[in-house]
Amino acid sequence: MKKHVVLALCLLVLLMNPDSTQQYACDKRTSKTSEFPFCNTSLPYDVRVKDLVGRLTLQEKVQQLVNKATGVSRLGVPGYEWWSEALHGVSNTGPGVIFNATVPGATSFPAVILSAATFNMSLWYEMGRVVSTEARAMYNVGQAGLTYWSPNVNVFRDPRWGRGQETPGEDPLVVSRYAVNYVRGLQEMEKDGNSSSDKLKVSSCCKHYTAYDVDNWKGIDRFHFDAKVTLQDMEDTYQSPFKSCVVEGHVSSVMCSYNRVNGVPTCADADLLKGVVRGQWGLDGYIVSDCDSVEVFYNSIHYTATPEDAVAVALKAGLDMNCGTYLGKYTENSVKLGTVEESVVDQALTNNYIVLMRLGYFDGDQTQHPFGKLGPADVCTDGNQKLALEAAKQGIVLLENNGTLPLSPNTTKTIAVIGPNANASQVMLSNYAGIPCGYITPLQGLKKYASVTYQPGCANVSCSDESLIDSAAKAASTADATILIVGLDQSIEAEGLDRVNLTLPGLQEKLVMQVANATPGPTILVIMSAGPVDVSFAKNVSKIVGILWVGYPGQSGGEAIAQVIFGHYNPGGRSPVTWYPQKYVDELPLTDMNMRANRTRTFPGRTYRFYTGQSIYSFGHGLSYSTYSKFVKSAPTTVSVPLKSSLMLDPHNTLLPNTITSATNGQAINVSKVNCEGLQFDVEIGIKNVGTMDGSHVVLVFWKPPTSDAVKGSPNRQLIAFDRVDVKSGKAETVKLKVDVCKDLNVVDEHGQRKLVFGQHALVVGASSEHQVRHHFYLKQLTTEEAMLSMY
Repeated sequence: MKKHVVLALCLLVLLMNPDSTQQYACDKRTSKTSEFPFCNTSLPYDVRVKDLVGRLTLQEKVQQLVNKATGVSRLGVPGYEWWSEALHGVSNTGPGVIFNATVPGATSFPAVILSAATFNMSLWYEMGRVVSTEARAMYNVGQAGLTYWSPNVNVFRDPRWGRGQETPGEDPLVVSRYAVNYVRGLQEMEKDGNSSSDKLKVSSCCKHYTAYDVDNWKGIDRFHFDAKVTLQDMEDTYQSPFKSCVVEGHVSSVMCSYNRVNGVPTCADADLLKGVVRGQWGLDGYIVSDCDSVEVFYNSIHYTATPEDAVAVALKAGLDMNCGTYLGKYTENSVKLGTVEESVVDQALTNNYIVLMRLGYFDGDQTQHPFGKLGPADVCTDGNQKLALEAAKQGIVLLENNGTLPLSPNTTKTIAVIGPNANASQVMLSNYAGIPCGYITPLQGLKKYASVTYQPGCANVSCSDESLIDSAAKAASTADATILIVGLDQSIEAEGLDRVNLTLPGLQEKLVMQVANATPGPTILVIMSAGPVDVSFAKNVSKIVGILWVGYPGQSGGEAIAQVIFGHYNPGGRSPVTWYPQKYVDELPLTDMNMRANRTRTFPGRTYRFYTGQSIYSFGHGLSYSTYSKFVKSAPTTVSVPLKSSLMLDPHNTLLPNTITSATNGQAINVSKVNCEGLQFDVEIGIKNVGTMDGSHVVLVFWKPPTSDAVKGSPNRQLIAFDRVDVKSGKAETVKLKVDVCKDLNVVDEHGQRKLVFGQHALVVGASSEHQVRHHFYLKQLTTEEAMLSMY
């Protein structure tokens, strides 16, 4: 009997304290093969990888091309799970991460869409650093991998897309800046990139390449969808964040998507993979498929005749890693059939292994790694959790306020907290979340400030039953103030589930109106969602004194919401998306990939850049408890554009296509013909806080190009620079923003060519919903005489 008790206790101890010994390749303590050249850290990566690949049989090689790589035990290379996720915190969505008694949870930041609303690049970078530190700590105890398939940098072009919550919003610049900063935070070995080393802290991956933003809409799913994209939209919308991710962020992986683009599956498109990502942009890393994408384009759309053909076309297109099993199952036979050469397999392995070598995976004992001493104590630290709270507070957007907010605890003694998301916990995390360090629900957060009566009003966000509405209204009728927390969740918008309308689900609108009418005091409406909601019904209800959008605010969302409502934090977030009226869904199908408006088709266009209709709230909209005045302190009135010297000195250059020697208003020139080196200027913006509260202000600088017959489809306006600055009450600050003429002031023509348009341009400081400041300047061509004088 005693033996059974002892065994049971031993088993319990093992379960509570699992073996935390991580297996390492080239570990001298366990492997006799550690003397092979591929384990020699003094050799260049390519030499080491060539040695390793050269030792593998074909059968061994193909089993390393899938996410669950088997490893090669005879060479002391353990199996490795490539699939880990870190969209807004270390997540166990992928099999590479597990939580247990050793590390039971990790810091869960807000959904990306809310973090984007901060417009704070340094915050995005710092979030990446925290996530990668926790990832390394978990790796060291055998609970996580080193390769993270995050972030999602697809543009959120339509509010119905179920995965919009994963993205930084609708603007290509914001998405690009988020991608670069979050990737750098994840990957860089030293803060602020001071290290010249090409070593990686963890490996990041920008996904889903490309033109991917239809999951399942009215029976059209991502596995069968063929995105018809113009050259113009491809260049200035869909590709832009991926280019920034690779060229500026130096991301070590790109994931190709499920969909086709103009008839070709992205994971089988050599032009997109080998041609653009690796060829034009110079990816230093590996290309991975979305999970089972190779199988999908064979089975779902029958793009190839056989599975062997499918893996051959993917490998030859530039795919290196298959999330899934297809490359492991069929590549060996494909090589034997002659549909793909073994050298192509070797190159794919080379791309994969070099990333692992940059991560130190083949360096033996990881305790000697710069992050090898991290462990469970470095996960869910107070500092990390404070940053998650800070991100939530900075992202919350105050959509409406009649002056009643913030509430005062001195006069608001009792509050009714009502709504299907009022006590949300898991909902706050969004998708691709792991297990958080803990939760602070809205209900818990608000209880710190007043005596609370709670009624859900609806059993869930679908709100198909009105039986709980009367009790919610009754609770509101006796409270000093009512806080209604409504919105969406993963049953409405999710991966594999797109929305079909923009209204609050079910009877939520009825709940809002009935509760607002019953309360004797003010009502604050809180929208917890990723995609925007048509709340126009609430804007003119006098009892609704304020409206907040809180996204999916992460583990500390309830505390963030409470601090904003009761004035412990002055909101400064800005909407990263346009809020459309419900009629928008009747004007254009989700599956139409066109960005630009088309009057002939009564197509209103998409996003603030091209939308021609009336919006409920504009991109960049966001109020504060303070008032800010803005002014342009310094900006040029004329900017001269030099041609490349070979064109400038060519007396016959008037005959060259797309170049001009005497530029007039509206004429355009290809950026490729311009000498772009050093062609930049600074814009200084002054911001004064004339309110009574300290706060932070997001400075948005838009650009309006001149009308040009040479380039059709120019944007209405386009964000070219932004920053977030803290401004104390009564004080002023200056923000200096750099404008790169060739990069920021170009328009894309119908052939996908970037051009500069000469004439009068305008800089517009501020979103369309706030007081804007304009500055006009002329873009002109540098004449031959001026160019000659500048040489002396």
